[in-house]
Amino acid sequence: MSQGTFVDGKVAWITGGGSGIGLAGATELARAGCRVVISGRDESKLAAAVETAVAQGVPRGRISAAVLDVSDGKAVAATAQAIIAELGGVDILVNSAGVNYPKRYWKDIDGSTFERVVAINLNGATYCILAVLPGMRSRGQGTVINVASFAGWHLSYLTGPAYTASKAAMIALTHSFNIEEGVNGLRATALCPGEAATPILKLRPIEPSEADKARMLQEIDLGRTIRFIAEMPPHVCINELVITPVFNRIYVGGQEFGRR
Repeated sequence: MSQGTFVDGKVAWITGGGSGIGLAGATELARAGCRVVISGRDESKLAAAVETAVAQGVPRGRISAAVLDVSDGKAVAATAQAIIAELGGVDILVNSAGVNYPKRYWKDIDGSTFERVVAINLNGATYCILAVLPGMRSRGQGTVINVASFAGWHLSYLTGPAYTASKAAMIALTHSFNIEEGVNGLRATALCPGEAATPILKLRPIEPSEADKARMLQEIDLGRTIRFIAEMPPHVCINELVITPVFNRIYVGGQEFGRR
């Protein structure tokens, strides 16, 4: 039995799918035979993402887009219902929508910024899980992949309190899902990447150099990892997967890691 057998023909919904890890995961799942829907806030960015996937060999029509701000719970529910009505259900949910801001440290963050990070990174993932959970339960099978972070697994200075707390909570959210829903045939993975060369790096107080980016995890690395998790046989649950560059700057340090 080939690996792709387990996901071929399945429906996958990827939030934050307009770029970065989300788009890489969407592309790999589409290559594996999934019917993929990507969500994000920017319609033009989503359209460009679809064309990027097609240019990389994904059959046209295998990936579609649905504009969505995951921090809006009602909009999440409506989008999920539209996907279910069109495609029959969501078998694989990848919560990849995430944000951080340059003013991220205790000395300059404010309450509204903290709330926005948590609203997207954590609350948005929760809304999406709640929206697809009844259908997964009714089918007795479903995969949730929560793109958390090494920053939530190994606490450090770099990412600031809001992002760190939201990603640590996302890991806890994943484990709580498995504690309750494993008996229903459902599974979730907390994917915890170290530094990855994705567009979110532009929102750091100091953007890493191109040389440093070249040594980080690349988008395709995380896309393949998402596919690997999804392609596991239905009786297998990867509860947590931590993946970092060999040259791990969280351990080694760098200009951006210094206290300011």
